[in-house]
Amino acid sequence: MSGLARSYGIALAGLSGVPIEVQTHIGPGLVGTTLVGLPDTSLREAKERVRAALFSCGIGAVNERVTVNLTPADLPKAGSGFDLAIAVSMLIARRILPEVAGTDTIYMAELGLDGSLLPVCGVLPASAAAAANSFQRIVVAPENEAEARLLEELEVVGCAHLDELLAAFRVEPDPQGGTLAVGDGRWKSLKALSTHRTRNGGSETSAVPEVQVDPTIDGPDLADVHGQGDAVLALTIAAVGGHHLLLHGPPGAGKTMLARRLPGILPDLNTSDSLVATALRSIGSTSGVAIGGEVSSLAGDRSPALIRRPPLESPHHSATMISLVGGGNPIRPGAVSLAHAGVLLLDEAPEFSQRTLDALRQPIEQAQVTVHRAKTQVTFPAKFQLVMTANPCPCGGAISGDADSCHCSPHRIGLYRSRLSGPLLDRIDLQIHVDRPKHLDLVHSTSTTTEAVAEMVSLARERSTYRLRTTPWNVNGEVPGRFIRQSEQISGRYTRELERLVERGILSLRGADRVLRMAWSSADLFGRAEPHADDLSLAMKLRGMTEGAPSWI
Repeated sequence: MSGLARSYGIALAGLSGVPIEVQTHIGPGLVGTTLVGLPDTSLREAKERVRAALFSCGIGAVNERVTVNLTPADLPKAGSGFDLAIAVSMLIARRILPEVAGTDTIYMAELGLDGSLLPVCGVLPASAAAAANSFQRIVVAPENEAEARLLEELEVVGCAHLDELLAAFRVEPDPQGGTLAVGDGRWKSLKALSTHRTRNGGSETSAVPEVQVDPTIDGPDLADVHGQGDAVLALTIAAVGGHHLLLHGPPGAGKTMLARRLPGILPDLNTSDSLVATALRSIGSTSGVAIGGEVSSLAGDRSPALIRRPPLESPHHSATMISLVGGGNPIRPGAVSLAHAGVLLLDEAPEFSQRTLDALRQPIEQAQVTVHRAKTQVTFPAKFQLVMTANPCPCGGAISGDADSCHCSPHRIGLYRSRLSGPLLDRIDLQIHVDRPKHLDLVHSTSTTTEAVAEMVSLARERSTYRLRTTPWNVNGEVPGRFIRQSEQISGRYTRELERLVERGILSLRGADRVLRMAWSSADLFGRAEPHADDLSLAMKLRGMTEGAPSWI
């Protein structure tokens, strides 16, 4: 027997997918299977998984030389998601499956040794790449079926076992030749492929998961916050304009409590951000099934959902740079990308290494991060709101000049504060001091709910979106400084005052632009058509300007 066959898989580079043609040649030579085309270790082991899976389906080995080429051959390929495409290509080359099985179809699943199909990560971006390259369908494991259905352009086929794929083409013994023959050579029994069988019991149960939308989950409420009116206002301004935020103050002041309530007052994600955030979660998931807060079970009783609420990522201060900005082998998104369209919270920020913190400077400015490796580079979206919390010193006792409450040396305090470098702080719009509330504040203060603040934020966002409707930007935090300085709606005396602060070295040009953005967010919040003096004063206060000079402590 000799033959040449093709099937197709998808290689992912970030959120971009490249169709990979899996070519299988069977011919004379030393008996064995060779896999070429720059596969990584897990992909190189695919030939052993495929051999065992075919044997479990009653298909023995071929006594000829089998060569499997993954083309384009110069593109590195990784992961076990090519197992099924390799198996289908081999079956076509052996004339067990028809050529049409490899046409217009993407195969993406890992093979178990018993022939079962197992889930892999990255199915959603792979489906998007398949649709963009005019493929008609994608075949995945049952656990990935609902995720693939989040994209409606493709026909999605869930297959629990390799036997079901053979049954779809009615592969039966040929009574004359004693070999396997194909029925009519067409995609026939797609419904059978979406039937998840319990193989051990011999029974069949239909469990095609439905596409769900991630509901709004009740999270921490701002009603729990008392005596922090200024901080709640700062949080609201940050939500209106998509501004970055630093909350600094003594332990027990409620910094972390406030920071964790920011996602709750942000509006729902639009369709574009929702798909990107879900795709990033798909790539970042090690099992390939944890999407949108749901995990598909083997019984199919739960389905992945599109992420509709802004995500919150809160890495521990021991996190490495790779876990924060992305990397590894294969390259996966870091916390800055998993927080895309949401919030990245760095609690106790000065405890992070300075090198790790400074790595955030590029993603903050460019809303994306590019990971370079020797043979490739991958770009991930990283449009997030950075929220950092910090104590005044390592022991947290340096409060309002009370020297007796702090046990840290000046040198140690200096090292601690220097972790937040000047260039990083210059990129943080709001820098708010949060003090411990007094007893009277707790007793007599009135608190507002997350629902009420979220409604205010939503109305303010509508105002800014309408004002920016002719521009490519949606929120004030995205507007470039050049554009906002040239706006005719801002009084010249405000910009001249900021220019004087820049000339005196109190503000940088970047800092002046951020003050103007915050002034616009304040105007949107309070329903003003343009920023007033009160909005500019509030923006300066939120910037941490005390007595004409900036200070985060």
